[in-house]
Amino acid sequence: MTKTNGKKQKQNKKMKKPKAMSNHNPDFFFNREFSWLEFNYRVLNEALDKRNPLLERVRFLTIYISNLDEFVMKRVGGLKSQAESEYSYLSIDGKAPEKQLEIIRDMILKTNDDHEKGFMSIKRELAENDILLLDWNDLTPDEKNECNDYFLKNIYPVLTPLSVDPGKPFPFLSDLSYSFGLYLKGGINQDRVFSRVKVPDSVHEWIRLSSDVKGYRMINTAEIIKNNLGHLYPGMTIECVMPFRITRNADWEHADEDTEDLLVLIEESINSRRLQEPIRMECLTDYNDEMMDYLLEELNLKESDVYVNDYTIDFLSLDSIANLNIPKLKFPEWRPMTIASFQRQNIFEAIREKDHYVHHPYDNFNTSVEKFITEASEDPQVLSIKMTLYRTGDNSPFIRALINAAENGKQVVCLIELKARFDEKRNIYWAKKMEEAGVHVVYGIVGLKTHTKIAQVVRKESSGELLQYVHISTGNYNSKTAKLYTDMGIFTIDKRITGEVMEVFNYLTGSSLKIDYKELLVSPVTAKSRFLQLIQDQTKYALNGDEQVEIIAKMNSFEDIAIAQALYKASQAGVKITMIVRGFCCLRPGIEGLSDNIKVLSVIGRFLEHSRVFYFKSAKNENLYIGSADWMHRNMHSRVEVITPIYSKEIIVKVKKFLSILINDKRNAWDLGVDGTYKQRNGSEKTATHNSMMDLYSSED
Repeated sequence: MTKTNGKKQKQNKKMKKPKAMSNHNPDFFFNREFSWLEFNYRVLNEALDKRNPLLERVRFLTIYISNLDEFVMKRVGGLKSQAESEYSYLSIDGKAPEKQLEIIRDMILKTNDDHEKGFMSIKRELAENDILLLDWNDLTPDEKNECNDYFLKNIYPVLTPLSVDPGKPFPFLSDLSYSFGLYLKGGINQDRVFSRVKVPDSVHEWIRLSSDVKGYRMINTAEIIKNNLGHLYPGMTIECVMPFRITRNADWEHADEDTEDLLVLIEESINSRRLQEPIRMECLTDYNDEMMDYLLEELNLKESDVYVNDYTIDFLSLDSIANLNIPKLKFPEWRPMTIASFQRQNIFEAIREKDHYVHHPYDNFNTSVEKFITEASEDPQVLSIKMTLYRTGDNSPFIRALINAAENGKQVVCLIELKARFDEKRNIYWAKKMEEAGVHVVYGIVGLKTHTKIAQVVRKESSGELLQYVHISTGNYNSKTAKLYTDMGIFTIDKRITGEVMEVFNYLTGSSLKIDYKELLVSPVTAKSRFLQLIQDQTKYALNGDEQVEIIAKMNSFEDIAIAQALYKASQAGVKITMIVRGFCCLRPGIEGLSDNIKVLSVIGRFLEHSRVFYFKSAKNENLYIGSADWMHRNMHSRVEVITPIYSKEIIVKVKKFLSILINDKRNAWDLGVDGTYKQRNGSEKTATHNSMMDLYSSED
């Protein structure tokens, strides 16, 4: 697995002329799934790294599990579906689904072991800081009475025991539910009965006991339930109790992409996914053998689908520990900065003066992006608002503003992506609410996800001119994640951009077939071909002797084969290429004569690096783009994406400064080696990207 120390992978510096490449050589690529698991280990390392504040390390424990849950649901589920199909699928590195599943299991077992050992170590450190995570046997008699009372008042009314007998079938086990399986004995025939009790998410947490003792004495509500199960089965004897957790396949496909009503299609798909087959069971080493066999048979699982922990499988509830209000055990509070001109004047006046760049969470999202839409909804001069919503968040200020704008008589169009995985229910709910208020809601294009993050406001100026104001972002219009994710965007009235954004909206809401975008890079129309052309141009410059030619590309994930092959050719020509890829990366750097001019690094830290930036430099040209797309096949071919050029020299300087900080990070950066492992740089905290950016913004305030 990943190493956290060691010398950087040696890079071969000899320049070699490009040579013909085969269409696809598996040896030149890393497996997507294995690379993703390497990424999640880097996340886990943030929990294991004692340089991080203790409660932040607790939160990284839960992030690791949450990430892994989604990976198993989507990626492992998809591989299992492939393995069971009649078709033969090979990964980018030439492996069959069965072989990938075998390696994935081995990798997960190893990292899960590190994760659990990390939890036990952190538990001891919490105790040293007067935060005790208690088991039932650790409680005093008074505390047990307190827990019993808490159970009867706050938990017992919402529990539903589900037993299996001739009149009751095996219960449905919901996805990711934490459950207790029980064997009961009693009744007239004294037969053994299986029963299941789900721990509802609404009550599943760590609670603080009222105690005169210094510090925090905490116990999990699941532990309270386990020791009060007798209340659910009066007259019965509980022979054994086995906690377990089930994961279901979420790799569902839309059954009928030709349906006329996309809303109905997505609602049906949600219900279908809920009923998908189980693909993983988690339990403890002291599981009951007979109950294990019974569950495996009922759930149609194999032994290879079972993951066993020594101490606990209940990690997600640790969020309630991470949320404890103990500032000394957390990252220092960061207060985002407000752009002065946005504060001094009407936001539209500020945008008319010049293009404005925002970088969240360093720039305040509420006083910039939110303000843009909120002021537009109230400004009597604004005639229309159009925007896309991908992950909206609960109680979204954007939805409130759009509803308010519609009620104020403005033309309001919102394209809401119903297929944003795991957010479908929320998006459907808000789509219906907006429609009821008079917002023109569009559900996207069948066969494509609308992943772009764009907004357009049309305002009638005092001169009578209709002026278009545009915001283009790398991240979602989500006020909550804007505090945790790093994303950037621009506000502009530049007609080169605003005119083409209008065309994108016409494509999304109407029947526009425009394919000749001159400025914007738009998927699935022009983005990939333009990126390939930009890379090929850099290659030509290098072959013609340009020693300044360079490519820096920052994204979340990278696996597009055609773009990788173009980068390999550029590397062979002598182009200096730096890839800043937070998640998985299928491109293999450091291959002699092929990719020895390519460096790949990943930055994992306090904030989630989410922005996408593409920089192409030569002696004569400098082109910089930001947008919503990674270099992934899906982003290039099956999603609607918008990537915009940056024309402002002032903004280009700021973005280049940020890229430089990332590349020179000696604290949170990891280097990808030719063998697929990552090695963490162990330098000064002062160089950490997020610390450096906060210092930079504080000094500019």
